[in-house]
Amino acid sequence: MALPKLKQDATDARIAALSLPEGGWSAPARKAALARLQDMGLPGARDEYWKYTRPETLVSVDPTPAAVFEDDEAPFWDGIDRLKIVFTDGVFDEAASDDLSLENIEFARLSDSTDILWAKDLYGTLEEAGQTPVQRPLAALNTAFATDGIVMRVTGPVSKPVNFVYNHGSDSSDAILHHVVKVEKTGDVTILENGPAAARFNNCMEVEVADGAGFHHIRAQGRDHERRAATHIFGRLGTESTFKTFTLTVNGVLTRNEVVLELLGDDAVAHVAGACMGDGDFLHDDTVFITHDAVNCESRQVFKKVLRNGATGVFQGKILVKPGAQKTDGYQISQSLLLDDDSQFLAKPELEIYADDVACSHGSTSGAIDEDGLFYLRARGLPRGIAEDLLTIAFIAEAVLEIESQELQDELNARVAAWLERRRG
Repeated sequence: MALPKLKQDATDARIAALSLPEGGWSAPARKAALARLQDMGLPGARDEYWKYTRPETLVSVDPTPAAVFEDDEAPFWDGIDRLKIVFTDGVFDEAASDDLSLENIEFARLSDSTDILWAKDLYGTLEEAGQTPVQRPLAALNTAFATDGIVMRVTGPVSKPVNFVYNHGSDSSDAILHHVVKVEKTGDVTILENGPAAARFNNCMEVEVADGAGFHHIRAQGRDHERRAATHIFGRLGTESTFKTFTLTVNGVLTRNEVVLELLGDDAVAHVAGACMGDGDFLHDDTVFITHDAVNCESRQVFKKVLRNGATGVFQGKILVKPGAQKTDGYQISQSLLLDDDSQFLAKPELEIYADDVACSHGSTSGAIDEDGLFYLRARGLPRGIAEDLLTIAFIAEAVLEIESQELQDELNARVAAWLERRRG
C-alpha cells in the first residue's frame, strides 16, 4: 500500500540527505532495513504510537540546533572502575577512550571492514523482529544508516562495567550509533551509558542474552537542555537468562526511549525501569513492549516521572503473553509526580494475554506531592524546599531500586539530589 504523500515526501527527503554505508559485513542488513523504512515511512503525528509525542524534529532533514551545555559536574560514573568507550558527536574518539581490551569480551567497531560472523547474523535481526506488531521506523533508519558503534561478544563474567560515553561538541550534530551485544552462556556484563551525545541523537542497541547469561544496563541521559534523542533497545532472552535496564533522564527538549524484549527461554527475567525529572520545555516518552513466549518468565516495568513548569511525560507499555507462555509473572507500574498544575502525564498501559495460568498486573497514577508527608517533615523543622526534595527522592526510589548494584544506585541518587538542589537554588 502506498504511503500518504506527506509521509512519503518526508521519508524520501530524509533518506536523500543520508549516505548508505557501502560494502562490509553489515551491507545486506542495511539494505534490508532501508527497504523496511521505505515501506513503512517515517513516523508522523497521526501514527498510533506517536500521538503523544510529535516526531517532526526527530525526522526532519536537518537537526534543530542545540547549544552545547557547559557542565560543571564531575563526569558520570567517575568514581567507578570501568572501561570507557567515548564518542563525540557520534564519532568514536580513540584518544579519549580506553584500550578496547577486557577479559571475556571481544570488541570491534561497526565500521570494521573485516567480517564479524556472529555479528553478521545478529545485526538488524532483533530490530527487524521488533517491527511486529508495532512499526518502529526510526530503528530501521538507524540500522540502515548508522555510521559507528561497538560490536561486542561476552564469553564469561566481566569484572568491571563497559561505559559508553557520548560527548556533545557541535550545536548542529546529528549522530546515529548502533551497538550489538551478544552475551554467551555463563557471560555476565554491565553496560553504562551517559552523555548528551549530539544535538539530535538516534541510538540503537541489539542485545542477545544466551541461556543462563546476564545483561545489566544503566543509562544517564542529560544534562543538555536543548538536546533531542530517540533510542531503541532490542533484546532476546534465552532460558534462565537475566536482562535489566534502568534509565535516568534529566533535561532535554525531547527524549523517546523504546525497549522491545522477547522472552524466548523458560525462566527468563526482564526488568525495565526508568525515572525522569523534567522542568519547562521538556517531553519524555518511555515506550516498552515485552513479549512472553516461554514458561515461568518474569517481567517488570517500573517508571517514575517528576514534572513541573509545563513539562510532559509519556508512558506506553505493553505486556504480550503468547499462547503456551504459562506461569508468566508480569508487572507494570507508571507513576508521575506533578509539581504544578501546568504539567501533564499521558499513559497508555496495555495487557494482551493468550495464556490462562498467569499473574499480570498494571497500574498508572498521577498526583501532587504528598501533603501529609510534607507536613510531617516541615513539622520537624525542615524548610519546604528540602522537604519536597526528600519526598521526590522517595518517589523515584522504587525505580532506582531495580538496579542491582548498590554503588550504581548511590551514584544515581546523588545526581538526583544535586539536580533538585540546583533547581531549589
